[in-house]
Amino acid sequence: MLVVKKNSPDKSVVEIPFPTSLADRLRFKMRRRYLRSSEVGKIKLSAGATYLSDDRSEFGAQVLQHLAGSEIINLHWIAGLLDYTEFFKNLSPGLPLVWTLHDMNPFTGACHFDDGCGKYQDKCGACPQLNSSIVEDFSAKSWKRKNKAFERLDADAMHIVAPSKWLADSAQSSALLSKFPVSVIPYGIDTEVFQPRDKACAREIFGIPNDAQVILFVADRAGEKRKGLDLLVEALKELNAGQNVWFLMTGSGAVGFDLGDRVRAFEYIHDERMMSLLYSAANVFVAPSVQDNLPNTALEAMACGVPVVAFAAGGLKDLVCDEETGRLAPVGDVKALRALLEEVLSSPQRTAKMAEASRTRAISEYTLERQAERYISLYQKLLNGCGE
Repeated sequence: MLVVKKNSPDKSVVEIPFPTSLADRLRFKMRRRYLRSSEVGKIKLSAGATYLSDDRSEFGAQVLQHLAGSEIINLHWIAGLLDYTEFFKNLSPGLPLVWTLHDMNPFTGACHFDDGCGKYQDKCGACPQLNSSIVEDFSAKSWKRKNKAFERLDADAMHIVAPSKWLADSAQSSALLSKFPVSVIPYGIDTEVFQPRDKACAREIFGIPNDAQVILFVADRAGEKRKGLDLLVEALKELNAGQNVWFLMTGSGAVGFDLGDRVRAFEYIHDERMMSLLYSAANVFVAPSVQDNLPNTALEAMACGVPVVAFAAGGLKDLVCDEETGRLAPVGDVKALRALLEEVLSSPQRTAKMAEASRTRAISEYTLERQAERYISLYQKLLNGCGE
């Protein structure tokens, strides 16, 4: 959560400490015990499932105690921190509130990505991701609590920001957030850290031949079904792009796929400069997500001068200019994805143009400075009473 404080530029981010008074600590522990024993606390996610989150938090209304003097509040990913009922019930009237969405959870009953369910457009219940056939299941109860919390707000009391057009459209089509204005502000990344590095050096570091054709896949939770790694593996098994194709992959759950000897799989790389080297070692970055917001991995690849081949899902349609900075395949079409990877790998001159265009687009649209300018413009409009 970002909190903009009056006359306090060095305290723009406020951390919520553990309660200190005996009464607050008892309330905190009791709420935590209750939530852990509640329905969502007992959910066992199946392999590859997305996150599910409770709309409640053991912090109750405590978050608001630390926002005195704020001119604007900007919420981000608040699952587990913000209690919807307590927060919106106790929010000061007239205080500009911005909520930057990073997934679908603020307008669903529980899930962070709905896997195409679409129930958030009406109301949740009988949730497929809960394997539930019960109409009044946890997702329905959570949806009702969120709906009651949002009903307290006038339409101009909160401004939604979405990093992608897809997420903005999804929020506007939802039953929970449709009354609030929405702006699209893409993510920004450090294009000085994520920049093209010497390819030969990068390949030497990762043990890849200098003359290889390299495909790269990166995901924070590579084993999450919506990231499409299983579809990519299927595409790669019949890839017809010569004998010197290598596959690089990293992320939680990336290790363990049988793709032969020309594979380098890393569980997780935390260092950003090392990641920029990994991107730079590739000829093409592949993003086979079937549902996604605006994946930073694709942004980082573009900033490193690597064209992106992806399914035309979610925010990837914003990032990839088809035939200019990469190629887009119909969502879930393994044969089309394979054909586009073969096309890019077999056209080095065209790929080089795509690489240059990718870097140019990243610098013009997705820098941290560009992101900050867009937020400042929005904040100024809200402070001047022009929220639309």
